[in-house]
Amino acid sequence: MSDKTNKSNATDSGIPVKGVEKGGKVVNEDKKYEELHFVDTTQPVWNYSLFSDTDVQNFQQGTHYHLYDFFGNKQIEVLNTPGTYFAVWAPNATYVSVTGYFNEWNKSSHPLKVRLDNSGIWEGFIPYVNRGEAYKYHIHGYKGIKLDKGDPYAHFWEKRPHTASITWQTDYDWKDETWMKNRSKHNALDAPWSVYEVHLASWMRPDKNDEESYNSYQQIAERMVPYVKEMGFTHVELMPVMEHPFDGSWGYQGTGYFAPTSRFGTPQDYAAFVDAFHQAGIGVILDWVPSHFPYDAHGLFMFDGTHTYEYADMRKGYHPDWNSYIFNYKRGEVKSFLISSARFWCDRFHTDGIRVDAVSSMLRLDYSRNKGQWEPNEFGGNGNLEAIAFIKDLNETLYRDFPDIQTIAEEATDWPKISRPTFEDGLGFGMKWMMGWMHDTLDYFKMDPIFRQFHQDKFTFSMMYFYDENFMLPLSHDEVVHGKSPMLYKMPGDEWQKFANLRILYTYMFTHPGAKLLFMGNEFGATSEWNYKSELQWELLQFQSHGGMKYCVQKLNELYRTEPALYEKQFSTEGFEWVDLNHRSESVMVYKRKGKKPKDDILVILNVTPVVYHDWEIYAHGKEKWTEIFNSDNEAFWGTGDVYNPEISSTLVDKASKCYQLKVHLPALGAVVLR
Repeated sequence: MSDKTNKSNATDSGIPVKGVEKGGKVVNEDKKYEELHFVDTTQPVWNYSLFSDTDVQNFQQGTHYHLYDFFGNKQIEVLNTPGTYFAVWAPNATYVSVTGYFNEWNKSSHPLKVRLDNSGIWEGFIPYVNRGEAYKYHIHGYKGIKLDKGDPYAHFWEKRPHTASITWQTDYDWKDETWMKNRSKHNALDAPWSVYEVHLASWMRPDKNDEESYNSYQQIAERMVPYVKEMGFTHVELMPVMEHPFDGSWGYQGTGYFAPTSRFGTPQDYAAFVDAFHQAGIGVILDWVPSHFPYDAHGLFMFDGTHTYEYADMRKGYHPDWNSYIFNYKRGEVKSFLISSARFWCDRFHTDGIRVDAVSSMLRLDYSRNKGQWEPNEFGGNGNLEAIAFIKDLNETLYRDFPDIQTIAEEATDWPKISRPTFEDGLGFGMKWMMGWMHDTLDYFKMDPIFRQFHQDKFTFSMMYFYDENFMLPLSHDEVVHGKSPMLYKMPGDEWQKFANLRILYTYMFTHPGAKLLFMGNEFGATSEWNYKSELQWELLQFQSHGGMKYCVQKLNELYRTEPALYEKQFSTEGFEWVDLNHRSESVMVYKRKGKKPKDDILVILNVTPVVYHDWEIYAHGKEKWTEIFNSDNEAFWGTGDVYNPEISSTLVDKASKCYQLKVHLPALGAVVLR
């Protein structure tokens, strides 16, 4: 879960005071997006529609999954006249007009027409309004309330604190044909998944002390793509890039479900950003938030004066943790909106995976609610039946239309079959975050090594339930904020021991079954908690300790990608075997990872105490000769470098079972991997 505090520094007066100029020109800070001719504001709205009766019916039934082709703004020609078609859903409105700089924010000059089919869709074509115009919908809503709302389907918004939508499309000439042709191999569950989680604004800034300074999408790509490639991550996961008014929400309080944030550039700039990763052979996963939305006046909340997108019953419609509002999953139009949003990012921006935020809060009616604050479903249970149906439909749709992507659930409870197919009564996700592994592992490594012998079960417990789901192991942004301390300072001991412990933890993570996720800065041992207002502590890389940690993660990524035993059967019971758990007092644990071919099997030995062991005996089946291929105590990682295994003694002890006794040197607080 993330910090989703709903605050806004957005101005909601309706008319921006900076960022957009009159006369048909749109300017964002110092960058001019488009230069247009003056608009003849005397032109009336023309009756025009893109919707067929079937489109409307599917929209209302919750089965229209590409509404972005219909709603919002579309620059088209009607009767050889250029202009923009607008369409918005406001079922409780009595009047809707388009107001913007093109008509000097006149709220009466360009009223839309409501369809006569009780769909609540208002639409119309305004001649000579072209790309680059800032606009809002002026709505007379329930009980005569008057509202100025941004366009829920807009592809582009003004840069915050301004709140208008901008007429814009997402056309882009993609150059990632090779990636798209082959990405089914990259995104398969039997392929390596090493994910670098990123907050775009604070990864690197032009001025690290100025939270208002941003690199552009292009500048971020120029720096991040080679870095991620060098580090060996297979995918990046972007904390929400969808438009949001308040930086402090980290993107999790969104208003633009069809728009990349304008903080870093245009939708085309964002597309080029994704394209650059794909051309480098790196996948792009997006955080997506269908669980709740903020109460900003220009956003979805009380869109036409009443509860249009959210549940009207606040026992279901209000989120007490995040001071935000919950989508009405029962309403067909809302379901169509949300699934269209997820599909939009896969369709228009070639997204390789959707990480769905806060799934636990969607599934449970009693989530963060005490007795009396929630009402059971019709069967007397605590499941939100409409949300469950929505999630299943979402996953079925995405995998039908984009079979070579993955959907990933952030779900922290014991809800069954999160990552099982819907035809097996599962929710249909491809993977689920393994929050239990994260909590148990961090609790274990925080202990003084002398006490670890008494808590080995906490370390090994993950494999008791690992095969229930397809798990991703997350060391995410949530673990390095709000007083939880950075990863390095969770570790016990002096400075050297902290780094050594962290190297073991990462080795354990990369050799444990499942996909991996590491938040930015964790890879080099940041010494401060993540701060969205600043940037990562890149200056730490001048020190051997932090440079060594970065190199260790780089080599672990290489190990994961190049050793088939670490990924081919990462979600199969055949891919893992405990070899030795019988040395609790010494806190040495051994396990085997297995590939499709026995020759690819590897052994992992973890020594989680600050004691060196020479000629440690391990009994392994199948192979006589073993070679050390990774040692977390490597001097290049800022380890001692003085305990390693140039050769490994092997003695046959049982010919029938092909059991061999191996003698291995184990460094203090070290991990050794053998092939």
